[in-house]
Amino acid sequence: MPRTAEQPTASPTTPAVQTPAASDPLLQLEYETQPPSGPGAVRCAQCPHELAMRGIPVTCSACRARRDWLLINHGRRVWIRCRCGSEWLEPEITRKDFDAMLVAPSWTYYPTLEQARIALGFDGIFAGLYLE
Repeated sequence: MPRTAEQPTASPTTPAVQTPAASDPLLQLEYETQPPSGPGAVRCAQCPHELAMRGIPVTCSACRARRDWLLINHGRRVWIRCRCGSEWLEPEITRKDFDAMLVAPSWTYYPTLEQARIALGFDGIFAGLYLE
């Protein structure tokens, strides 16, 4: 659940991935290569380098990490998640900023946001480690 330092906010939820009903492999491939869209779409991007908001480096309040983030975009909001499992809403990062970080995206679909966190290693199991 995304957390902020001030007060809790609603967690982004991911609807189950719906695939086209057609059994045509070309239609399936076309569907899988399209970027996520719609009001329920949640996108994640890994950010291995340091982030600075208005010149101030982003630091995890739980483990003091300064790099290797997972950015989660849902609607207009962006959350930052650390490898230790700490997560917070970052109002300084706009959706436009998030889109600019997606240089050459390769889309991987996960049925839920929690499954994406686990698959990408941001569920707390790699707390204290920088993966490069």
